[in-house]
Amino acid sequence: MQLTYTLSGMTCGGCAAKVKSALLKHPDVLSAEVSHQEGTAKVEAESTPERSQLDKLLADAGDYRITEEVAENNTPNKGNHSHASAIPEQEAVSNWETYKPLVLIFLFVAGIAAIASFDAQAFSWHHWMRYFMAGFFIVFSFFKFLDLKGFARSYAMYDLLATQWKGYGYVYPFIELGLGVLYITAINLPATHVATIVIMGFSSIGVIRNMLSPNQVQCACLGTVFKLPLGNVTLVEDLLMIAMAGVMLVI
Repeated sequence: MQLTYTLSGMTCGGCAAKVKSALLKHPDVLSAEVSHQEGTAKVEAESTPERSQLDKLLADAGDYRITEEVAENNTPNKGNHSHASAIPEQEAVSNWETYKPLVLIFLFVAGIAAIASFDAQAFSWHHWMRYFMAGFFIVFSFFKFLDLKGFARSYAMYDLLATQWKGYGYVYPFIELGLGVLYITAINLPATHVATIVIMGFSSIGVIRNMLSPNQVQCACLGTVFKLPLGNVTLVEDLLMIAMAGVMLVI
């Protein structure tokens, strides 16, 4: 018997490996193919495994949960999950669809920063950069706070400090929020610039390291609300903040 499950909580190849290992511990499961990109697990079993048993095995492996179960003929397995429905075919997602939320956030923050930077019909690039960075940090911290636990789990997959100390994933959104407030209020800007360079520089090291790794990891920059791949765009974000802080520090 072949069954397909959709799962929540998987963010990288390591998660997929944990889920596969957990499923194979069930005595009825013969084989399992798990994809964190699609969020699915295809299972070959002698008989239909008890849903509660699989849920327990997944919970023991991490924060993973079955959200849907479909039998071989694409009909819901009513014996275990009465609200299941057929899994839709995965459609290819364009780069625009993937990064659209990030682009819109960038444009909104940049536009509002530009409006706030006009003073007596004059435009100040220095003020624009400060307001842009304030908006950037506050908006990005907001999305992280929507699912703080999920962000911390995702961030621990690639950040150098978060991989060693899980608590850093819970602290980091507060750091971003603090930087945003400091840029708005312009309190001790030189120290704020230095802190930004250090924090974002350290973050970029983790991004670069994982870009060179064969394991694909989901970017946590917008928390768990939007699924963005960890790659060049994430690195550009970090480097842009470093560059702006550096320019404002020396000018």
